[in-house]
Amino acid sequence: MDPLALAFLPGIGPKRFLDLLAQEDWEAHLKARFPQAYPHLEAASAKARRERERAKALGVRILGLWEEGFPEGLKRLPQPPTHLYLRGDLPEEKEAIAIVGTRRASSWALAFARRLARELAEAGLWVVSGLARGIDREAHLGALEGGGRTLGVLGSALDRVYPPENRSLAQRMDLLSEFPFGEGPRPEFFPRRNRLIAGLCRAVLVVEAPLDSGALITARHALELGKEVLAVPGRPTDEGSLGANRLIQDGAYPVLSAEDVLSYLGVASRPRPLPELSPEEAALYAHLQEKGEALPEALAQALGVSPERVLSLLTLLELKGLARALPGGRYGPG
Repeated sequence: MDPLALAFLPGIGPKRFLDLLAQEDWEAHLKARFPQAYPHLEAASAKARRERERAKALGVRILGLWEEGFPEGLKRLPQPPTHLYLRGDLPEEKEAIAIVGTRRASSWALAFARRLARELAEAGLWVVSGLARGIDREAHLGALEGGGRTLGVLGSALDRVYPPENRSLAQRMDLLSEFPFGEGPRPEFFPRRNRLIAGLCRAVLVVEAPLDSGALITARHALELGKEVLAVPGRPTDEGSLGANRLIQDGAYPVLSAEDVLSYLGVASRPRPLPELSPEEAALYAHLQEKGEALPEALAQALGVSPERVLSLLTLLELKGLARALPGGRYGPG
């Protein structure tokens, strides 16, 4: 009989689940030790068959806690999932970093998260997050822009991607969930999702988070598992930065750049291959790197060209991923 059926029995958590699987005849053991659950075995077996058929149709793998290939970091959780639904691949724990934060992020934090994720992906790290609005979304997008891999861990089933506006993004990523097909998002699912994010990665990086943010739950799980926690400092007067600032007060490593992360984790950065640039584009890109950010008028004056020409060049650099628009009409390096 399929061991997956045990996962759908009422009253059988991870500890009992593993205890049953260790028995030579787990069905007889189930009947003797858990008579209240045994009558549900036939229905649970039918559920397991349906899940496997649905998984095959969707190109999803079901990984059981009893199987080789189940993530070691998740086995160490106090309450590990009995099984996982995976579309794509999983990173090695040592190659993965979680980037998390608030759904209601400020513009600077969104831009910073995206840039961090892009540069970390360029260095060869997987970026793991929760595919939520705000910081999570920007982290996934940044990793893809950097030519890297990114894993979205869902608080819903893989066939019920939430929020709906991220469904097209989800098609470009690897996805993971512990929830059966058809399960939509529920408030209680997201803290469970957060523990998986922490368990899969060598470190958790919080970009912006108020004190009640779920990102702090992810950080707490990471600490309980002996993982590294890093945080991006924000203004003390910004409510959205209070959680990240508190983490730093409590010992989280402060991050001001991707190089900080790579240095702290002992990961060698890789030189970013530049696309072919015209002399004008190269001069503008070099100036953006030097200044960090600037208004088009100031760039035009520094380069000795018209503002119209600078805007045209900025558009070309944006298309090549080497420049980005910032709040207030400014531009910075991509």
